[in-house]
Amino acid sequence: MDTSSDDRPGRSEQLRLTRIVLRPTGNPLPLGFMALAMGTVGFSSLQLGVVGTAEESTVALAVLVLTVPLQLFAAIVGFGARDPIAGTGMALVSGVWAMLAVATLTSPPGTSSPALGVLLVTAGIALLIPATAAHGKVLAAVVMVGSGVRFAVTGIAEITGSGGWETTAGILGVVLALLALYAALGFVLEEVDHPLQLPVLRRGDGLKPLRDDMEEQVTGIARAAGVRQQL
Repeated sequence: MDTSSDDRPGRSEQLRLTRIVLRPTGNPLPLGFMALAMGTVGFSSLQLGVVGTAEESTVALAVLVLTVPLQLFAAIVGFGARDPIAGTGMALVSGVWAMLAVATLTSPPGTSSPALGVLLVTAGIALLIPATAAHGKVLAAVVMVGSGVRFAVTGIAEITGSGGWETTAGILGVVLALLALYAALGFVLEEVDHPLQLPVLRRGDGLKPLRDDMEEQVTGIARAAGVRQQL
């Protein structure tokens, strides 16, 4: 869509000739959440003893070649759509999975790393930032908070070397996967306007894309990041 920034009389010629081009994109959240589910289930299977430590490298490689690039792609699309959860949140989660996968590949099976634990706890806290800027998408924010808690508890398990904390992290990982898959399905059904709709807990600003017309949604677009002169 091509929209004029301001065509009212009395404006400068330069301003009247300025056009802001908006490129529609699909919602990247379902892809990011499905990739999240696969990554967290993989590591939960190790933490809960469903698969042995000999399979650590297989799980780490799978996360590195599947979860990481898919979430990174979702983040790129999210930044273009100016969505803090899909952009900042997915980019950070993608980086954390990459860090965890590489650390697993380069460490002896069954060992813990306090240094990795500190970074995971820090990442868990950092994920609260994009969650607070979810613009009314409550379910997406809950998934992001759940990811932060899952990483933080895994970090505590790495720091302490405690089997109890590791089991707790594994259980949280499975719960997070179920939540992420539900959110992915809910946003997919919403995106295609399916007759069956699942509650995704939109409120406030999160309802605007579904309720307001185009003119109302582009109000103030000139002040958005990537359009204004400086970020």
